Order: sequence, then structure tokens, then C-alpha cells
Amino acid sequence: MPRSSQLVHPPRQSTSALAQRAGWLGGKEARYLAHEAPFGELALTCPDGQMLHHLDWVTDQPVLLLKNVQRLTAPNPGVMTGPGTNSYLVGDPDTGYAAIDPGPADLEHLDRLWRAAGGNIRHIICTHSHPDHSPGAAPLQALCEQHGHKPPILGLASHATARAHSAFTPDRELTHGERLVLASHGLPSDITHTLRVVHTPGHAANHLCLVLEEDGLLFSGDHVLNGSTTVIDPPDGNMNDYLSSLDALIAACEQDQINFIFPAHGYVLGNVWGEPHDARACISHLKAHRLKREAKILKVMQQHPEGSMDDWVSHAYDDVPPRLWPVAMRSLLAHVERIRSLTS
Repeated sequence: MPRSSQLVHPPRQSTSALAQRAGWLGGKEARYLAHEAPFGELALTCPDGQMLHHLDWVTDQPVLLLKNVQRLTAPNPGVMTGPGTNSYLVGDPDTGYAAIDPGPADLEHLDRLWRAAGGNIRHIICTHSHPDHSPGAAPLQALCEQHGHKPPILGLASHATARAHSAFTPDRELTHGERLVLASHGLPSDITHTLRVVHTPGHAANHLCLVLEEDGLLFSGDHVLNGSTTVIDPPDGNMNDYLSSLDALIAACEQDQINFIFPAHGYVLGNVWGEPHDARACISHLKAHRLKREAKILKVMQQHPEGSMDDWVSHAYDDVPPRLWPVAMRSLLAHVERIRSLTS
């Protein structure tokens, strides 16, 4: 599918010629190799190796990633959220904007989202119903309505398996494969921004991702993160579903030649299509990591058949700081459920 060239600085050379990427962090030059977290974001924003992009996490202003994509990070950093929840605005002044993952109900953050969109928000989309993603949807909608326009809240309703703090009911449920189109009207421009819905249960039963078709980009919510693996927390989380959804995202990468992944936490992932550090490789690496962990868990279960979950987590996650074992325990349970389903 042809792309609309939305890069801030259109690429003129292959990133394979650039072993390092440089940006600004804390007011100083910082350089990164392909395996390091900021590399993909620098490849996106500075494809010719320019040192123009600032990597500091800010919450008081939007970060322009492409001409048609802005990131506003909510002021909710923490162990589970990293630097904070990334809210994204997709679109331009002529087409209006889709707000993806408005985040927590932080009124200052939501006001910044509304202002960055010039008040022209056409859709409010939640990738899933967790409390760092969806509570801001209703107050953002109310803010828009105060100024004469009420955009719909879109997503998938939380399932009965969701925790109480993750209850969510959108104005309208999205369907797998559905396209949301932002288009200019009555102008000579034919610019469109098309977001295609990909249902990706696993992290949450109502999780979805979005493909920006014209640009070959993926908004991955919590399904694919930068710098960490997402927690799979049964019963709403399911490891079989999660791995199957990774396969669906790899297929989407193939179909749309997806270059970059915009996660809900952390820097942009990926690189220009066809290079070794591209979006497919990121997802394939993530799946391999999960299966490697699962093999380790299976070995621990076989070596300690009478062990408790506490015993198993201490062995299977001995490479993780003990302070994180309570969080790891959730994904351990998801792996154990999957192993037992495969061996029963």
C-alpha cells in the first residue's frame, strides 16, 4: 500500500550505514547502538543520522515524532508504567486527530492533549481498559464537548475477568479489521490517516493494537513495550492468547511493511523496513524471549514438582531482582497455565 510521506526528515540513506544513533539527553550528546532502547526512536526522527531529537521524558509538552504523530507522556511514572503512559495524537489540523490511550484521569494531561490537537479530536481510542490507559477517556470527551464537539470513545469493553479498576465500556466497540479514517474535507489535499484495528488479547482480554496503514506504523498499547516485557495476569491475561497475538502482529508487519512500533510505555521501537533491527525482528525477539522463559519455567517445574509458586518464581526468575518477583508471579502463573494446557 502506498505511503503518505509523513516523516519529519525523509530518509535518504539506509540505516545499515549508521552503526550508532545520536540524540540529546540531559542536555548532552548521547549515542546508542541498535540493541539499545532509544535507537529506534532516533532512526525514526533522524533517519539520516542528524542529532536533532531530545530523548528526555517530558510531560508538559507534546513530542513530535512524525508530522502526523505526537506523543504526550502522562505524569504517572512507576515500576509498572516506566516513564509514564504514552498518549498519542494521530492526524493533522486538516483531518482532525485520533487520541490513542488518553491515560489516567489527569486533567492537566488531558488539557495538554486537547490543546495539542487544537481542540479537534475526532476519536478517543483505548487500546485496553487498564487504569493507566482508559480512565482519561471520559473526562477528555467532556472537555471536547465543552467546546462544541463530542468525539466517541472507542475500544473493546472489559470482560468479566477484568479487575474492578479496569471496568470499561466504550461508546462503540471496535471490530477486528475495522478501519477508522481521518480525512480532509473540501480541501485540495487528499491526505488520509487510516487506523486499522487488530484485536490482540493476551495482556488483557479486550486489548487491541492499531496499524497506521499509510505510514507502516503500529500502535502496540501494552502488547509490545520498549525495555520490558508486559505482564500477563490471569484470568484476564492469557499466555496462549498473548503468543497468538504476537503472531498476528508479525503478520501485520508483513502485510503493511511496518517499520516502527509506538508502545504505550517507552521509546519508539524498530527501524527502516528490511534492516536487521526492524519491527518484525522486535516482535520475533519478544516471542523468543517468552518461549525461552517458558522453557526455563518448565524445567523448574520438573525439577521441583512439589514446589510452590513462590519456589518456582525464585528459580525461574533468578535473573530478576527479588523486589519484582510479585509482579513476575503473575506471568509465571500464565506460563504455568499454558504449560499445563499443552501437557494435559
